[in-house]
Amino acid sequence: MFDLLFRPAPKPDSIQVGSKLVPLLFVHHPRARRYLLRLRQDGVARVTVPRRGSIKAATEFALRNIGWLEQQIQRLEAQPKIATEWRVGSEIYFRGERVKIEVEAGKIRFGSEMLTTPDVTLNLRPAIQKHLRKLAQQELPARVQELAALHRIEISRVSVRNQKSRWGSCSRKGTISLNWRLIQTPHFVQDYIILHELAHRRQMNHSDKFWLEVERLCPDYLVAERWLKTHRQVLS
Repeated sequence: MFDLLFRPAPKPDSIQVGSKLVPLLFVHHPRARRYLLRLRQDGVARVTVPRRGSIKAATEFALRNIGWLEQQIQRLEAQPKIATEWRVGSEIYFRGERVKIEVEAGKIRFGSEMLTTPDVTLNLRPAIQKHLRKLAQQELPARVQELAALHRIEISRVSVRNQKSRWGSCSRKGTISLNWRLIQTPHFVQDYIILHELAHRRQMNHSDKFWLEVERLCPDYLVAERWLKTHRQVLS
């Protein structure tokens, strides 16, 4: 899963919105039919450039929508900040459900999981993330093998990694790599990401043929994409 950055020079790298200077990120998307503008959670204005679009037209599009962008900035600033520490009482996502971290019989419990920690008063994030990564390493590779066999797609190996900017990847040698945070998502989202990467074994690109293959393997993939878009910022 990646974006192809469109970097011709010279190009503006920011836009003035009220009193704020907002960074601009231009992303070329071969399937886009029009220019699109959205504000990311990190405050960057992302402009999607269609196949035959230009940076000049994309910049003009952003300038025409400064009023909308200002509204989005206000909404972003009004959102509650995501807690960097997990403590007893905090809520996290696990298998697509928002669950509370609780203490039970001297152990930490969240959802169906329980683990021992030396001090429940400390930040529990490192211990819980370690547990989540272990679960992901146990469950995700097996599901990849299952879906690959079902659709008769050959792969060489599967790895579970701490990827920072993508949910999964597929190498030309057939290695499927998945983000351990998928364990926090619903099963249908996990399956979509796996099938997305398996589709790359037949189309090593993001062409129209690739997306037709994704749709064949996962007809409701847009539902999964919407879930990820909505919840991306609350996943650890």
